[in-house]
Amino acid sequence: MTDASEIETAFDAAIDQAQRAATEGMVALDGNSARERLGQLEFRLQTERAKALERGAVDRDWVQKTIRWVVEWTPESDLTIIAALGRIARLSPPGLS
Repeated sequence: MTDASEIETAFDAAIDQAQRAATEGMVALDGNSARERLGQLEFRLQTERAKALERGAVDRDWVQKTIRWVVEWTPESDLTIIAALGRIARLSPPGLS
């Protein structure tokens, strides 16, 4: 089990990064506004944050799928969101060998 404060801190940092990117008008790799995707990401983060706090652990599959999705549209010039998701990933239990 992961400490609840670690979960809260990691998710809050990722939510903050998504909000910051939306406020700054991030443009996705396809050249369009990323605002809608950032809103979706914020919703997903808030939802999973509540579940992770209830479980006492981060869902490894959720983290992997979310990171893959974000990498598809996040510009290479702004990796702060991916870094924030990496912080969440480090809290997830290791996979089976």
